Amino acid sequence: MKIVHFSDTHLGYNDLDILNEDNINQREADFYDAFSQVVEQIKKIKPDYIIHTGDLFHRSSPSNRAITYALEKFNEIDALNIPFILIAGNHSTPRTNLSSPILKIFENFKNIFVSYSQQYKKIEFNNIVFHTLPHMNDDSIALEQIELCEENIDVSKKNIMMLHCSVGAWYLMQEFGEWVYPSDKEYIFSKMDYVALGHWHGFGSVGKHENVYYSGSTERTSLNDKRNEKGFILLNIEDDLLNTLHIEYKQINIRPIIQKQIDCKDYENSILTIDTDDTKDTIVEVKLINLTPLQSIDISNKEIKELFVDAMSVSIKREFIKDSNNTSVEDIEALSLEDFFLEHIKEDVKDEKENDRLKLKVKELFSIYEESNNDPA
Repeated sequence: MKIVHFSDTHLGYNDLDILNEDNINQREADFYDAFSQVVEQIKKIKPDYIIHTGDLFHRSSPSNRAITYALEKFNEIDALNIPFILIAGNHSTPRTNLSSPILKIFENFKNIFVSYSQQYKKIEFNNIVFHTLPHMNDDSIALEQIELCEENIDVSKKNIMMLHCSVGAWYLMQEFGEWVYPSDKEYIFSKMDYVALGHWHGFGSVGKHENVYYSGSTERTSLNDKRNEKGFILLNIEDDLLNTLHIEYKQINIRPIIQKQIDCKDYENSILTIDTDDTKDTIVEVKLINLTPLQSIDISNKEIKELFVDAMSVSIKREFIKDSNNTSVEDIEALSLEDFFLEHIKEDVKDEKENDRLKLKVKELFSIYEESNNDPA
């Protein structure tokens, strides 16, 4: 049995204020291209099932273009006559009951099965059961739904658990409203043939669980994600007594993020010798190291960006040399007010739980602030 598992496609994401030849934000177009690559691979692989573990869209109220694109691609997938099971992630789940969940638009497709109502949903076929647990805003409700999932395990069939959450603190994305799976319920994983996870943007297995995997995102929503390749999982479950798993990661081609470094101890020579041949159409991150405050005044971002004329975008980080008090200021940029608060929390609050609580509180407050400013009323 072959299953394609992908996740966190974030359709509608845009960034960098760069338009392509079709007057579409270039980063938004990159996310559409990544999704299209996965669909083309699905057509070639012809799996028995397709699963998507959340955050199809980047927002719970996506743009008309993102919705139109998704509907076109879902028509292509539906025509393959392969069951496609899809759950909601935190980005696709409204924060209040006043908004209708966007995934409802796929309910009329013959081969597409959606789970978005913040509760457990069992999706069953002749030889397999998909136990879907979409993103949930309420932890107390989530616990009840997990227990429902355990009660519905069918030992006569293969059992696949689908979740959009963090399994342990390591997989937190530091986003407001993200759901953390309770550690005392992880024993349920061993009762499943496979546990498909969404939310964390990197591919990999989780801890000691040999059958629990994040497929990762299909594009990068942050420069911090530059080290992760992007793609999807091709899962093969052998029809033997052990239901042996074979996990293959299928990489897709996305826009590269290239890192460059300029040593300000020898600034002029470092500028002359920097290699720009591999930066065409890439996102370039330049780090200025060993920088003094006086040097920083005379070095303009524009001067650095002009070195990379073929790059799509260039960002610059300044790392100041340690002063006599043995303190350093790293990655100095034009920080947002939210980032300013988060930096102070990181420096001043040493208790881990209190640190996490305050960070989530800050994100919640700024999220409310942004929503109120974006409200047309």
